[in-house]
Amino acid sequence: MKKIIVILVVLAGISISKSSYGQVGDLLNKAKSVASAKGFDVSSLASSIMGKLSPGLNLTAAQKPAVTDAVTNYLTGKSQIMGLQQSAPASYTQKQGSLFATLKSKLAGILLKNQLQKFLGMKPKTNNPLDSISQLFY
Repeated sequence: MKKIIVILVVLAGISISKSSYGQVGDLLNKAKSVASAKGFDVSSLASSIMGKLSPGLNLTAAQKPAVTDAVTNYLTGKSQIMGLQQSAPASYTQKQGSLFATLKSKLAGILLKNQLQKFLGMKPKTNNPLDSISQLFY
């Protein structure tokens, strides 16, 4: 998560100074592609997500390890396709959708019906890379 924040700060600095440096647009795209190709730290992101899901869904002690495992598996799969976000957006969207469907199916077997509905209601309206919950939906 720290890497993502540092990269975003660098990208923001580059985009602010974009008008005074001619070829910065190409540099910005290269930086985004490098950040995407490197993926993200699955364990810290999973920990951050669980910090929001546990109280938000009122997870029981028995549910927490199963949900953590499902989220970690999802994030591991997602980290393997992050490079496609820049190089092949349609392929990324299709594969991410498939990964999310698998996550939703696993969670349906772990969570109560009202907890699953709460989970689906946690989807942010837009993708915010700084919001860990966004990483589950986008």
